[in-house]
Order: sequence, then C-alpha cells, then structure tokens
Amino acid sequence: MNDKLLHTPEGVRDIYNGECEKKLILQNRMHEILKLYGFKDIQTPSFEFFDIFSKERGTIASNDMYKFFDREGNTLVLRPDMTPAIARCVAKYYRNENLPIRLCYMGSTFINNSSYQGKLKETTQLGAELINDSSVDADAQMIAMSIECLKKVGLREFQVEIGHVDFFNGLVEEACFEEEEIEQLRAAIEDKNLFGVEELVSSKPITSKLKEVLFKLPELFGNEDILDYANKMTSNEKARKAIERLKDVYDILKLYGLGDYVTFDLGMLSKYKYYTGIIFRGFTYGTGAAIVTGGRYDKLVCQFGKDSAAIGVAVVVDQLMNALSRQKIDVELLENNTLILYREEFRKSAITLAGYFRSHGMNIEMLTVTHSFVVNNYKEYTKRIGTGGILVMEDSETIQVINMKENITNIVKMSDLIQ
Repeated sequence: MNDKLLHTPEGVRDIYNGECEKKLILQNRMHEILKLYGFKDIQTPSFEFFDIFSKERGTIASNDMYKFFDREGNTLVLRPDMTPAIARCVAKYYRNENLPIRLCYMGSTFINNSSYQGKLKETTQLGAELINDSSVDADAQMIAMSIECLKKVGLREFQVEIGHVDFFNGLVEEACFEEEEIEQLRAAIEDKNLFGVEELVSSKPITSKLKEVLFKLPELFGNEDILDYANKMTSNEKARKAIERLKDVYDILKLYGLGDYVTFDLGMLSKYKYYTGIIFRGFTYGTGAAIVTGGRYDKLVCQFGKDSAAIGVAVVVDQLMNALSRQKIDVELLENNTLILYREEFRKSAITLAGYFRSHGMNIEMLTVTHSFVVNNYKEYTKRIGTGGILVMEDSETIQVINMKENITNIVKMSDLIQ
C-alpha cells in the first residue's frame, strides 16, 4: 500500500478518540453560553463565490485563499472568514429587519498560510454576530460573552485586549499618510517594531506632538491608565472619540464583574480591513496566537445591500485546545458508555436489554463473544475506548455487572434491571 494515502496534506490534521470528544465538549459548553445570550444558529456553505471575500470586502489577501472553479467557470473559494458570509446572509434573509439580529455559528475556515509558521490551514471557529445594534452596550456584551465562554471551558488565566481602529485611523489621516505608507506603518506597529515606526514617521512634515504619539503607538497598551495617558497626548478628534468609546465599554464590563480580564492596546490593528470601531483579542499562555478575535464592522453588511451596524466575535477552538493542554487543564470525558457482551444464543435478551437502556438515554455498545471468551481481555478494551461498565450475559436471565470505575462486580437478574 502507498503510505502517502495514510497522510493528510500539510496544514490539516485528523482529530480522533479522546481529543475529538474533548473538542466537541468544549464547543458544546461555549455554544451553551451563546444560547444563553440569545443567539440563534446559522450555517453557511463551506465554499462561496470569490467576490464574497474579495479585496473590496476587507478580508484576507487573495493568494491566501483556496480557489477553484465550478462547471460554469465561476471562481469559488473555501471560506477563509465567517463574517462576510454571514453579512451576505443577513442582507439576503433579514433585509427588512431593523431590530437586533443575533446569529451564532460553528464551522471551519480555510486559509492557505505559510506552513513554516506551524499554523493549521483548516481551523474550527465558534462565534457570534450581533447585527442592527450600534450601541456601546452591544460592544460590551460581545466582549463579556467572550470572557464567559473562556471561563466556561475552565480557562482562568487569560486577558482580553481591546483597541479601536479609529485611534490609528485618526492619527494617520491627520498625518496625511499615503495608502502604501499606512500599510508599512501597520506592519511595523503589529510587530511592535519601534525602529520601523520611527523610520516611517520621522520623515513626515507633521507636528512634533503628532510624531510623538505615532512613535508611542506600539507601546500604548496596559490598564485603564493608558487611555488617560493617550488622551493627553493627542488632540485628534477621531482618536479621542475612540478613547471615549473604550472607556464606556470598560465601565459596562465592570458592571458585568469582568473588568479584571480586560486590558487595552491602542496600537492593535487587524488584517481584516472591514473593522470600523472596537476590536479585541483574547490571549492566554501556552499559545502564541489569539484564542478569541472580534470587532465592530458597521460598513460590511451594506456592501451586500443592507445598511446595518454589526459586531462579531470568534473563538479559535484549535488554539484554545492547545492552550488548555499546555496549561494542564483537563477536559473530563464522561465514561457513560456501557458494553454488553453476549453469546449468540442470548442475542434476543441482549437486544432487549440494550433497547431498554437506550430508551432511557444510556449509550450502549453490543459485542458478540465466543463460549471461551475471557472478560479481562475486554476490560482492557473498555479502558481504551472510555467505557464505564460491562454487562456480561451469563445466560438469558443472568447478568454479570462490572463497574469499571470502582472495579466492582455484581450478579443480577435481567428482571431487576428492566423495571
């Protein structure tokens, strides 16, 4: 056999056994939080027309997308980003709805990134989009919900950093940067490259006060005090309005009792150009990348024909699992499966017993055995597959009950089990 058939392409991987079950448990726990906040599920296709994610939408670069063609010659892409797809759905199905729309999702995104970075090219995201609500309360609610999701899965040491795109936008507009210069400055700030920022800013014919705040951009992160510090550094109206919005969001998050999880980063930028206001990311130790990303995108939905304010959040499930593993935070698997071992002559009783337990919500596996089978061999098997107990049909009425967790064995009658 060709061993190549057993391997996956670079950037994707199989998830199986306990890891797969843990992933589903995490997703379900966080999904419960989204439902508690009033969000309703939506599913979008794994691939869409290229134009949904084109450069004009402000999503990722074209060469980072997986592109292919249908029979009619249309260019299609595996979705690299959930938000534009949901923006399309909102414009199509909720065109006349003016009150808040709360949608949540779970699915894979596909980005053809550089393999040397060690990033997966297919990642699972669980997220939510709040449409038709431009309020500061909506901003705070989405951040609060993100924090609650991380707490729900057992994470304790994490921080959500919040920024605002208009702090940066206001400063570069005042400095009259060209588009190419803005992109260079973005890259330098994202990399916290102080020398790169200084090199770009020094040659600009702008005031020393504006230069100073631009020089400081990579360093403007910390607690609430950084907002007051930045506010004193600039008189730019757009930048100061951004700071006020951040303060208002923080005041509301303190009402949620979640202020301790929040810090600020006024130099925070995003590769997604559709963000128009608050942006945020969640970080913890054990992974270098964000486990939560989100932000406000008030101009994206209107590109599909509906003028709507919107804010979204996505939890990167794969990164979250890495962090939990490295922090030794275990996701306990429920050993709630029971194995019934039976010989062929007791098949009818075994099927009756299994049907009774399944009708009461128990997970039952059935396995035929020979007359000479050894129970201990199946005990090792149940440990491997996470089964909590074994029922051995001694005859059509007598059952040996083995509790694997407590290592206790009892003999009971079938009539005692089926009430």
